[in-house]
Amino acid sequence: MPAARSRKKVGVVELIAYTVASEWAEMLGVPSLKRQFYSIMPQVVSVWCRQLGHEVTYATYYGQKDPVRLLPDDLDVVFIAASTQASALAYALAKIYRAKGVLTVAGGPHAKCFPEDCTRFFDITVTKCDKALIADIVAGRIDCPAIVASEHPPAEFPSVEERLPELAVAAFHRGRPTHTSIISLWGSVGCPYTCGFCTDWNSTYVRVPAGQLGDDIRFVADHFPRTLLGFQDPNFGIRLDDAMSLLEQIPPERRSPYLMQCSISVLTAERLKRLGGTRCLYVAPGIESWSEFGNKMKLKTTTGRDRVGRLAGQFADLRQHVPGLQANFVMGLDSDHGDQPFELTEDFLTRVPFVWPNINILTPYGSTPVYDQFKREGRLIRAMPLALYCSPYLSMIVRNYDVVGFYDRFIRLLEASTSRALTVARAVMHDRLAIKLARFAQTVAVRRDIKEMRAIRTELIRSPELRAFHEGRSDGLPAFYASHLKQRLGRFGPLLTPEDLLPVPYGG
Repeated sequence: MPAARSRKKVGVVELIAYTVASEWAEMLGVPSLKRQFYSIMPQVVSVWCRQLGHEVTYATYYGQKDPVRLLPDDLDVVFIAASTQASALAYALAKIYRAKGVLTVAGGPHAKCFPEDCTRFFDITVTKCDKALIADIVAGRIDCPAIVASEHPPAEFPSVEERLPELAVAAFHRGRPTHTSIISLWGSVGCPYTCGFCTDWNSTYVRVPAGQLGDDIRFVADHFPRTLLGFQDPNFGIRLDDAMSLLEQIPPERRSPYLMQCSISVLTAERLKRLGGTRCLYVAPGIESWSEFGNKMKLKTTTGRDRVGRLAGQFADLRQHVPGLQANFVMGLDSDHGDQPFELTEDFLTRVPFVWPNINILTPYGSTPVYDQFKREGRLIRAMPLALYCSPYLSMIVRNYDVVGFYDRFIRLLEASTSRALTVARAVMHDRLAIKLARFAQTVAVRRDIKEMRAIRTELIRSPELRAFHEGRSDGLPAFYASHLKQRLGRFGPLLTPEDLLPVPYGG
């Protein structure tokens, strides 16, 4: 048997889009926005492989071309990073590479949430990693098939300078940033909060050393002044004071605007002024529910319309310093019942039309307490393909609503959130082109979801098969969903059999 080559040809691809015929590609300007949703960790893996002496090709797939053409044909190892929504495409690609004798490695959010399902298609599934584990994988020191994880979070990460080849592919045009480019970085990884639906609920919180964070910020200011920064921390508020101090050291003429997400509870009056001074462009706090998560927002004793009023006032204060605002909501929680959660959300939107509402259906991702609870209670829709574990699909049985009634309420809320009046108000209220483009893309995406939800609702009324499926009385995948997934995958659809679409639950 010939000795294994020490220098390998490695491909690293992140699937940002989950369809082959991209719904975005036909709309002017949107592809350049969608590609900016790249993740940092695939870039980190690419840098580590290069540092280990391997020949590496890194790519992101955002619907721009056939994903197979993004990487060379003669790879030894391919890393595919994907969200659960993109899992069907990831599986199809894994089958293609496996047939060529390429070692296939799954990573990203889906591998963490559903590792047992990934092992049907990938040689190695990585739930968390460091450089030493990546070295073992590429060197062939892992027996396949395997689910692997590093014992500890990485002690350090590659710098922005070290990630420049990857950033040029993911975010730049002809080697230089454009007005829509985002240079993403971390101030920390992990989250200290324990929201039961969140995949970071039990993550280890690790701060990126202040020296490295400062070096990254200064590097961008020196080489790409005023290019947009995107902090991908699950909750940047914990690092907020440190980061603002570092940003304040950059001369105003070279200081980059930045995006971040954090709990609104940390945005005190003093910090709001600093946000404006450090050029914070966009903040996305999580509200999630009008009855739960009060501790996270320091509104423990406030619920319902009282919470709506309090939060509307806080967002109005925040807007005096930050032009772009988003509020995140989750519908379908066990505490939700009747029209109230939907009406309160709509009330909030009318009070603060300048806030973009990111409204999602509760999704029970594997490895979360919500998933474990629904599994115990028999409320998971057992045959739902994992690629449909996302809005606008229901992958679980909602406790206090019948499925048609839930969709009726959700559709009305999304229609209200993208009404002509609110759309015009948002266009008038924002004078920054980047925010206008983002609002346009978001509105188009939500209206597409509304169209799909209406189709699901119509089929629920028409088809006893689909109704029984969503009520937990049938384990057969309805033709409606099977056909939808095949269409989504285009030429890759025939690669997945009906058995491939049936999920293996988290924990086996």
